[in-house]
Amino acid sequence: MPDNTITTEDLIRATERSRLAALVEADIATAAIHHGTEFQLITPIGAALNRDEYLGAVGDGHIDYLVWEPGPISVRLHGDAACLRYQADLEVVFGGHPLPRARYWHTDLYEFLDGRWQVVWSQATQIR
Repeated sequence: MPDNTITTEDLIRATERSRLAALVEADIATAAIHHGTEFQLITPIGAALNRDEYLGAVGDGHIDYLVWEPGPISVRLHGDAACLRYQADLEVVFGGHPLPRARYWHTDLYEFLDGRWQVVWSQATQIR
């Protein structure tokens, strides 16, 4: 009989995939559930955005994700914190300027907050 146990790592991977799908769809209500109140993104160009700035930019179309396809997601779990790392294909329109589809490294720190896993830090680096 196969073991169908969902691990915490699997749950975190599924949460990250749900977060990415919400961002591509600009579903801010769902995206907000996955982002901690102290969330901060460091963009590939080195800009720092807090939760409201980031989700606001996605919601108003300033950041328009067309494609965000993650590959395998590695998870390192330490109690109520987890670090994720993966490569993803990303295509985005930023401030009305289309950026060509490219590959990025993503590193995310999740914490177990308010009864669910939420991302609190995120950083993306383009692979050249």
